[in-house]
Amino acid sequence: MTTLSERPLTTQVIDVEVVVPVYNEERALRASVLALRSYLQTMPWSFRIVIADNASNDATGMIGKALAQTVPEVTYLRLDQKGRGRALRTAWAQSQARVVAYMDVDLSTDLAALPVLVAPLLSGHSDVAIGTRLNRASRVTRGTKREFISRTYNRLLRLTLRSGFSDAQCGFKAVRADRLPALLSQVQDQEWFFDTELLVVAEHTGLRIHEVPVDWVDDPDSRVDIVATAMADLRGIARLGRDIATGRTGMGEAPVSDARGQALRFILVGIASTALYALLYLVARNTFDPVAANIVALLLATAANNAANRSFTFGISGRQGWLTHQLKGYAVLGVALAITTATAVLLPATVSRPWEIVALTAANLLATVIRFLLFRTWVFGGAR
Repeated sequence: MTTLSERPLTTQVIDVEVVVPVYNEERALRASVLALRSYLQTMPWSFRIVIADNASNDATGMIGKALAQTVPEVTYLRLDQKGRGRALRTAWAQSQARVVAYMDVDLSTDLAALPVLVAPLLSGHSDVAIGTRLNRASRVTRGTKREFISRTYNRLLRLTLRSGFSDAQCGFKAVRADRLPALLSQVQDQEWFFDTELLVVAEHTGLRIHEVPVDWVDDPDSRVDIVATAMADLRGIARLGRDIATGRTGMGEAPVSDARGQALRFILVGIASTALYALLYLVARNTFDPVAANIVALLLATAANNAANRSFTFGISGRQGWLTHQLKGYAVLGVALAITTATAVLLPATVSRPWEIVALTAANLLATVIRFLLFRTWVFGGAR
């Protein structure tokens, strides 16, 4: 990766450096940067604004360079690859400031929250500071869909990774520069999950996270692909949960191996496995009759389910015991099938269809609970 950086030739340490990551923001860039600079000039600390250009292919680069050449406190950093996490990592790694921060170019967050964000870091009271849109004191203007997705995502983080912070994705964060090297060395993501991973790593390494309720207005021109970002975030949660559980992050083993966290991850794996089964069945159906297609799809989906539960749900890595875990997983599937089949066989012929559905649903729920308990105590119990 190559970068073009236009920074002042000085080694002077400043108080706060604010990074503004951008991609094709020719319309908003100049006005937003000048507004941010105007506000920062009223603050009692020295500052710098860094425009981190994520390989824009419009006039963003030209505008960014012009601002860097004409506004003393502004610098321009060009990256040849996209990725918000990549832009922040690169800009922060080059910073000579005491505190590094970032905010979205659309200035969705009210700038009045900025001094409240960085003050605890400048004083040494906290290590990381984040804006939160999910506090009762926050005033947020955005659509119902985005509000639901945000709350669901942060709730998922609390259930799976046992996070204590309230809003992982608000584009308004700051970190003490002396904490950055250790943090960045453990954060892998280069895109949208970077924020979440940074906070999880900070939390599990014992850093103090300060939350600031913010006033926030949704940008109607936002070009974030919600579906693609959500899928990337889910993959990030799975990877991070596995890495923490297996100690790969250097953070030690976090409390993600408790029963509640395991149960939720087991359910998520089950949902994904069901979708995979349906896809495999459709593919196999082109070659086999329904019975054979069902068997093929069930066997393959079960293998994937066993592997995902082994790695994601219970945090087991390496090849040792892999075959044994697969065989036990198929045995557990046999137990679940026996429960549901026995229920169907034992139902009286005179039972009504609604009660038949109720009975089979109850049997499936029981089978799922038993599968989880067997996975936890027999298949993967003690294997970590």
